[in-house]
Amino acid sequence: MANETPEQILAKAQEAARLANEALAAAQANLDIAAAAAAAASGNLVDPFVFRLAIFVLAVFVGYYVVWSVTPALHTPLMSVTNAISSVIVVGALLSVGVDLAGKGAGFARLFGFIALTLASVNIFGGFLVTERMLAMYKKKGDAK
Repeated sequence: MANETPEQILAKAQEAARLANEALAAAQANLDIAAAAAAAASGNLVDPFVFRLAIFVLAVFVGYYVVWSVTPALHTPLMSVTNAISSVIVVGALLSVGVDLAGKGAGFARLFGFIALTLASVNIFGGFLVTERMLAMYKKKGDAK
C-alpha cells in the first residue's frame, strides 16, 4: 500500500466514489419504493414528499429522546460513537464535494456535500471538546494535564 502510485490511489478513490454512488442510488430506489407503497396503500392520498418528510420528522424525535435519555455516565461513549458516525459523514461529504459529478443535480450535490462536511466537522470538534470536559471532571485537582 505504501508503494502505490498516485494513479493507483486515484483509481481506488474513483472506484470507491462509484461504489458510493451505486449505494446511494440503491438507497434512493428503496426510499422511492417505500414512498410508492405508502402512496398505493393510501389510495394515492399520501404524496411521496410528505412520506419522506414524515420519516425525517420521526427520526428527529427519536434521536432527540434517545440522546436526552442517556445518563451522564454514558455520555462519553455516546460522544465517541457520534464522532465515529460523523467521520463516516465526512468521508461521504468529501466524495460528494471532490468527485467530478456530471448531470442533473451536480451543483446541489456539491453544495449539500459542503454543508454536510462543515456540520460534521463542527460536530466532531465539539464532541472532542465535550469529551475533554467530561474527562476533566474525573481528574484530581492537583493532576497536571
